[in-house]
Amino acid sequence: MAVSAALGMSAAAVMPTVANAQDDQLMLEEVVVTGSRIQRANLVSASPVTQVDAEEFKFQGTTRVEDLMKNLPQVYSNQNSSTSNGATGTATLNLRNLGDERTLVLVNGRRLPAGSPLQGGTGADINQIPAALIQRVEVLTGGASATYGSDAVAGVVNFVMVDDFEGVQFDYQFSQYQHDNDNGGIQQIVGDAGFPFPDGSNTDGEIQNWSLVMGGNFDNGRGNVTAYATYREIDPVLQSERDYSACALNNDATGCFGSGTSAAGTIIPGDGSQGVYRVSGNQLVTPTEVYNYGPLNYYQRPDERYTAGAFGRYQINEHVETYTELMFMDNQTNAQIAPSGSFFLTVPIACDNPLLSDQQVGAICGDYGLGADDTQTVTVGRRNVEGGPRNQDLRHTSFRGVLGFRGDINDTWRYDVSGLYSEVSMENTYNNDLSNAKIQNALNAVLDDEGNITCQSVVDGSDPNCVPWNIWETGGVTPEAAEYLTLPLFARGTTTQKVFNAFVAGSLGDYGFKLPSANNGVEVVIGTEYRKETLDFNPDEGFRLGLGAGQGGATGAVSGDYDVTEYFMEASIPLVEGAAFAEEITLDLGYRYSDYSTDVTTDTYGVRGGWAINQDVKLRASYQRAVRAANIRELFLPQGFNLFDMDVDPCGGPTPERSLEDCARTGVTAAQYGNILNSFAGQYNFLQGGNTELEPEESDTYSVGFIWSPAFVEGLVLSVDYYSIEIEKGIDNLGPEFILNQCLDGNDSLCENVRRGPLGDLWIGSDVNTSGRVSALLDNLAIEEVTGWDVIADYDLTIGDMGSLAFNNTMSIIDTWDQQELEGAPVVDCKGNWGGECGYPTPDFRNNLRATWMTPWDVSVSAYWRHISSVTDLNGNRDLPSVNYLDLAGSWDVTENASVRLGVNNITDKEPPIAGNAAGPSINGNGNVFPGMYDALGRYMFVGVSVSF
Repeated sequence: MAVSAALGMSAAAVMPTVANAQDDQLMLEEVVVTGSRIQRANLVSASPVTQVDAEEFKFQGTTRVEDLMKNLPQVYSNQNSSTSNGATGTATLNLRNLGDERTLVLVNGRRLPAGSPLQGGTGADINQIPAALIQRVEVLTGGASATYGSDAVAGVVNFVMVDDFEGVQFDYQFSQYQHDNDNGGIQQIVGDAGFPFPDGSNTDGEIQNWSLVMGGNFDNGRGNVTAYATYREIDPVLQSERDYSACALNNDATGCFGSGTSAAGTIIPGDGSQGVYRVSGNQLVTPTEVYNYGPLNYYQRPDERYTAGAFGRYQINEHVETYTELMFMDNQTNAQIAPSGSFFLTVPIACDNPLLSDQQVGAICGDYGLGADDTQTVTVGRRNVEGGPRNQDLRHTSFRGVLGFRGDINDTWRYDVSGLYSEVSMENTYNNDLSNAKIQNALNAVLDDEGNITCQSVVDGSDPNCVPWNIWETGGVTPEAAEYLTLPLFARGTTTQKVFNAFVAGSLGDYGFKLPSANNGVEVVIGTEYRKETLDFNPDEGFRLGLGAGQGGATGAVSGDYDVTEYFMEASIPLVEGAAFAEEITLDLGYRYSDYSTDVTTDTYGVRGGWAINQDVKLRASYQRAVRAANIRELFLPQGFNLFDMDVDPCGGPTPERSLEDCARTGVTAAQYGNILNSFAGQYNFLQGGNTELEPEESDTYSVGFIWSPAFVEGLVLSVDYYSIEIEKGIDNLGPEFILNQCLDGNDSLCENVRRGPLGDLWIGSDVNTSGRVSALLDNLAIEEVTGWDVIADYDLTIGDMGSLAFNNTMSIIDTWDQQELEGAPVVDCKGNWGGECGYPTPDFRNNLRATWMTPWDVSVSAYWRHISSVTDLNGNRDLPSVNYLDLAGSWDVTENASVRLGVNNITDKEPPIAGNAAGPSINGNGNVFPGMYDALGRYMFVGVSVSF
C-alpha cells in the first residue's frame, strides 16, 4: 500500500502477527505517530494523517523527493527544480497552498533548518533527505504547535527514516524526459512573431542517481548503525526545447510577449513626447521591438548533489539507549535566465556624443530644442545579447546532527533527551550581470586629444578601463565593451538551528489514574524545549548598492537571531473501553507555552477525541490553536526593491483603464495621462522590508472525520476528514496591485504607498529614492480561511493464484479558500482560481488513484491516475483546463537480492495548461506554465536497478 490514511489504518498497522508465548493472545504494539509524543496502541487516533511509504517512491521513479510530494493532493510546490528566475536552489513543501513558512518539516519527528539564507529560502530544503532511506512520509493536516512549536500552521510533513538496516544495498536509476513538440497553434504564434521553435520529438533532462546503504547490528543486537551515501546529477532543459515555451506568450496566450530591453534597444529621449525608438543601422526608428527572453531560461536547472550520513543507536543498559542522526548534503545548481542589459536606466547623453549619427542627434536633442552643447536625459533599454545569459550559481552545504538518550526509568516512566544542531552554508555567485555605473560611463562617449572615440571616464581618469558601449549602431558593440560592462556578484550566508529537547512520559494508570469505564490509565508527556535560530546573509558591495543592472534593486545584508524557551505537556485519557458501541473512546489534550527573545510569549493548545464504535467504524475530531512566530528575514529584512507581476498599469498606455481623476490619486499628472509606458515584461517595482514589531500569526484548525473498515468487505478502509484552518494576523505585505487598486478606488490612506517615477511610471529604474514604486512592507495583516475534505480509500484483495490487487484513492476537495489582505478589505475567493490577488493556482479538486497488481511471478505492475481540476483566471485572460495524467510502472524481483524497475509517468505526453506571461516568477510560474503544479516537460521515463548483499 503506497499511500494510505495512516491513522485510519492504525488498527491494522499496529497489530502485527505476534502472539504471546504464554497465552497466545494477539498483542498491540505501541507506536508514535506524527502529531503526538505519546506511545499508543489504541484503535483510533484523532489526528488525520496521510502516509506515503517507500514503495510509492519506486513506482513514481522519484530521485527528487519534491517530485513525489508535489503530486500529493494536499501539497503545493513553490521552490523546486523548475524554478529559474527567483530560484533559491532549494526544494520546499507548501501544504494547502498556505506557504512554505507555515509547513513544518521534520525528520524522525525533529526539525529541519531553514533551507537557505536567501530571500524565499525560509522553507526547509528537502534536498537534504535521501530518498533511498525513507521508510515512510506522514502528512498531518492543520495545526500542531502544541506538540512541535511554531510553524505547524498548515500542517506537518514528517519523514521517517530507516534506522535498522542490515546488509548492503546499491541502487542506480537513470531517467529522462521526452516530449513531442506538435502544438501547431503555439508554433504558428511563435513563428508569426519571427522566433524559432522546436519541432518534433525532444529527449532531454537526463537524471542519474546512485545510492549506497549499509547497515548492521552489533554487540548481540544491542546496537545498529545504518549509513548512506548518494550522488545525483541532473542535466538542464532550456525553455527553447518546448514549443509552448519557445517565446514568452502574452497574458491570453494569443501572441508572443517580450521585453522592451531588446537587442535593438528601446530609446526614450526626455519625456518621450516626441517618440520612443529602436536602433536600426545608425538610425532611430519606430516602432520598437521586444526581446524574446524565454528560450534561454532553464525549465529544469542543472544540479549536482552529494549526500551522506548515518543513523545509529546503542542500548547501553536496560535504562539507557543512546542514538544519533548525522546528515550531510552538498548541492550545487545553476539558475539561468535571459541576458542582462540596461533595464531602462536613465542616463545623460551629450548632444555632441561622437557615437550618434546626425539623425539620432536630431531625434534625441533637436526635436526637444537642444543644441550641440546641451545634454539630454535618455532612458535606455538595451539587452546585452553580446554577453550571453545571466546565470546564478547556487551552492548549499548542510549538516544536521542529533545526539540523544532515551530509555525506561521504570515500568511507568520513560524519558528522551536530545540535542540537535543544523547548519546550512550558501554560496551565491551571479555571473554575467552588467554594472549600472559602467553602463553610464560607457554611454558617455567623447573624443580624446587624438580624435579617438573613448569614454569621458578615461579622459578624466575616473575609470581608465572604460570601453565605449556603442548601442547606437547595429552590430556596434565590441566584445571588449561587453566584457567591460560585466559585473560578477557574490553573496555568502548561513543559517543555523540549535534545539535541546527533553521530556518524560508516563502511564498514570499504574498509580490508579484511570476512569472506571476504561481498562487503561491516563498517559502523559511533560517536557521542555529550547531552540535558537540564526541567519547571516552577506552580499557583496555590488549587491548591497544595487550596482547590478539586472537585479531589480539593491540586495541588503540580513543578520539576526532569536531563541525560544518552551514547556509542553500532553495527556491521553481513555474515557470508555470495551463497551457496547464504544470499544474505545479517547480524549487527547496538549498545551505549550513559548517565551521568545523578541519579547513575545504564546500559548498553543489542542483537544482531540477518538471514538471507536467497533472494529469497523471509528470517529475522530480535533481542535488546535497554532502559531507561527516571525522568522529572521521577516523581522530584519532591510527595505529595498523587488518586482511584482501585473498585466498593465491601470493608468498606463495610450488609453488607460482608469480615469484621469482616479490616476491623479496615484500621482499621475494631466500631461502624463495617456503617455505612460507599461512595463514590457509585465514587472513593476515594489518596496519591501521587514518589521521587528511583528506579532506571531495565530490559527485555529478544526477537523472531524471517520474511518470505516467493514468486516464484510475484507481489505477495504475508507477515511473521510473535514478540516477548517483559519489564520489571523497573518505575516504578509499587502499585495502591491491591491494597494494600487485601492488607491485608485479612493482609499487615500493607501495612496501614500504609491509613488510615480519621473515619467509617471511604476517600473523604470531601481533607485529607491526616485524610481516609481508601490510600498508594501510586512505587517500582521492577512486573514485566511481554508476548508475542505480529504478522502482516502484503500482496498486490497487476492485474486486466487494470480496474486493480489491493491487500490488506493486519495482525494482532496477544497470548499473554501478565502483571503483578505487586511481586516475590512474585500474577501477574495481563491478556491478554483489563479491570478490577481490569488496568484498561484488553487484547484478545488485533486485526485490520485493507484492500482497495483502483485503477481505470483515476483513482478508488480502499477497504474497511477492523477487528476487536477480546472482553474479560473481572476484576470479573465486564460483559464486553466482540468488535467489528467496516467503513469505506468513495474518492478521485477530478478533474484532474492536483485530487482529491476521501470516506468513512464505522463505516458500520454500531456502538455501543461498554458497560462501565458501572467504565470510570472513572483507567483512561482516559469515558461508560461506552473511547473510546481503540472508536468511541464512531458513524458518522464525511468529505469532502475537495486542490488543487496
